[in-house]
This record gives sequence, structure tokens and C-alpha cells, in this order.
Amino acid sequence: MRKLFSLTAVAALALAAAGTALGQGASRTADKSADKYGTDSSFVQAAASGGMLEVRLGELAVTKASNPAVRQFGQRMVRDHGMANKQLMSALTASGIRPPTAMLDKDITTFNHLAKLSGAEFDKAYMKHMVEDHKHDVAAFEKEAKDGKDAKVKAFAEQTLPTLKEHLKLAQQTCEQVEGKKNK
Repeated sequence: MRKLFSLTAVAALALAAAGTALGQGASRTADKSADKYGTDSSFVQAAASGGMLEVRLGELAVTKASNPAVRQFGQRMVRDHGMANKQLMSALTASGIRPPTAMLDKDITTFNHLAKLSGAEFDKAYMKHMVEDHKHDVAAFEKEAKDGKDAKVKAFAEQTLPTLKEHLKLAQQTCEQVEGKKNK
């Protein structure tokens, strides 16, 4: 988000730790107050869960990756998605929506799968996931920016979209590097 992401790793880690509560019975759905916004509710849940996952996976990349570019990408995900998570929570609070507090089951499954890997195996699986995930995120954020009903959530999507597009490009380049393909 145009160099707005200067959140320290400590703050990002604290946000992730407070928000993920893997398997600890935390609510995995957005508060019913979000239902009045229709599809915004689905977007909010997916964006919050995805943001938490990005931070957690970035932390894994910093410790498990063998490729320095993958570690650097992971650090960027911790920083950028940590800040985006904070901005989403602020937008939700301003709109009177209780923020989701835990990752969706599918994101927990992804985390658990990647957490079992390390080295080159982790690098390839993580970067492949990052490319696919950011393709999905860009599409979801574009849809919310265009069709969202809640002004603050819609503005969050609009503001975050350029960074997600940048992440996708970087993920594709890093994935090509990890797979031994020539960068374009």
C-alpha cells in the first residue's frame, strides 16, 4: 500500500497471535452484525482469515525457507499483511462490525500442511500457494471495491488492491526463481 506498511514485526506477530487461535474454539464466522452488509460479510471473513494466514505463513517462510528470496518474500508478507489486518480491523470497528477472530478451517488446513514442510520443499509449496492465493485475493478485492455496500470495507478493499497486485507479481517472480525458471 504505497509504502504505508511500516508496522514492526512485533506488532504483526502480536496481531497474528491474538487473531489466529488455531483450534482453540474461537469464532470462525463474522459477527451477525456483518450480515446486514450481505456479501461484505463473506468478504470480511475471507479477508481477515486470509490476512491472518499470510502473516502466519510469512513467519514460517522466515524460518523454514532455504531460498533467501522466499525468506524475504515471507518477511514482506508479515509486514504488509500485518498492517492490512490492522487496517481491516479499524474499518470494521468504524462500521460497527465485530472483527473475525480466527482463521477459516481451510486456512488452518493450509497452514498445517505447509508447517510440516521445510527447505526447498517448503519454498516450492509456499510460493505456489502464494501465487494462487494472491490471484484469488486480487479478484476478491476487485469485486469488493466495485460492489461492496459498506463504505469503509469497500475503501479498505480499494486501498489494499494495489499492494495485492504487487504481491502477486512478486510471488510469480519468486515462484519462477524457486522452480528454476527464467524470470521474465
